Amino acid sequence: MAVHPRLPKQTTPGDRRAFLKTLGMGTGTAFLGSLAACEQATSPPEAVEPPSHLVKLGNTDLYVSRMCQGTAFRTHLSRKADDAEAVKLLRHCMDIGVNFFNSAEAYGDGGAETTLGKAIAGRRHEVIVSTKAYHWSEGKRTTITKQNLMVKAEGSLERLGTDYIDLYLLHGPDLKTPSYGQEIPPPDTPTREHMEELADAMDALVKSGKVRYWGVSNHLSRQVAELMEFGKRAGKAPLVGLEDYYTIMAADRRDLMIKGMFPLIRQENLGLLAFSPLGGGHLVPGREPEEGSPLLDVIAVLDQVSKELGVTRPQVCVAWVAAHPEVTSVLAGGEKPEHVEEDLKGTTLALPAEAMSKLNSAADAYKAKLAAPRTAAAPTSVFAISATGPHPCDNAGA
Repeated sequence: MAVHPRLPKQTTPGDRRAFLKTLGMGTGTAFLGSLAACEQATSPPEAVEPPSHLVKLGNTDLYVSRMCQGTAFRTHLSRKADDAEAVKLLRHCMDIGVNFFNSAEAYGDGGAETTLGKAIAGRRHEVIVSTKAYHWSEGKRTTITKQNLMVKAEGSLERLGTDYIDLYLLHGPDLKTPSYGQEIPPPDTPTREHMEELADAMDALVKSGKVRYWGVSNHLSRQVAELMEFGKRAGKAPLVGLEDYYTIMAADRRDLMIKGMFPLIRQENLGLLAFSPLGGGHLVPGREPEEGSPLLDVIAVLDQVSKELGVTRPQVCVAWVAAHPEVTSVLAGGEKPEHVEEDLKGTTLALPAEAMSKLNSAADAYKAKLAAPRTAAAPTSVFAISATGPHPCDNAGA
């Protein structure tokens, strides 16, 4: 059983909120020193060595599994709060060693968070929970403010049945933030002032004890750099983690990650949840693309590598993502126990150099073919589809 390496083994909700609030006030070099000021935790809890299968998320004290289980269910399971099968699946994840879970208020209007809350009830100390604040309302992008962010966080806490969120993310660029397709916005595009407002809002959540760490999802590298800068101010809670689309069929987004985001991740030791290893379902066996699709060539290479290694296609997809040192955890969305187990096995699969070379070449060729005039049989990058609206699949996996 994975006990959190910082929190006491047994605390009441009030104790934990006070404990985390004190931690938030001392974010940075004085992070642990502030424990002495906590009224209900008079001495630091004894450190617990994390299990060997867990890895550290960036510069945090969160130790997570190499696979993060998502809750954006779309096929076998639903995002409704009363899906008993979804609860059962999430508990199975915990039983086999997955301790990292991702959700969002956008999934089923909060239904997925409620489901996750039911699954972790009584086992909260075993898991790391990440969820996201949505930037859309009634079909329109809205502006995230400190006031509505506090409301959103409280809503997520209530649905999750917890008094703290381990990692709280902005789901995507809001109304005042340039979105995908604007990696180099016009020079007069106002972003810095709003980025500072967002960083301050997240800092307030950390200091309140409601959130332990914060980050963003689906943002541009320029925005991440600005948010990191504001998070480095004295006494402020820094940005520590990202959730982004990175898969063998990510095409243009893969380039943006490699050229823009990966250098920031390495420079600042940020944690990264890479979602949709199976391309939002496009790479799932049995869902073959139409004749003439450039994705057929990618699948052919995946299957060739799978056959050579004696493993499955989903395992290779997950392993390819996990092979990148910038990736902390692969965010998959398996909806059956066997799919979850397959994804988890993929995180332990070491791909030989020759296999990685073949897969990288397939990814490059796929991007090049997408640059040519598209046909109905040629799916675009899953991320690119979302340029004009809410992300269609987020962490959909198997």
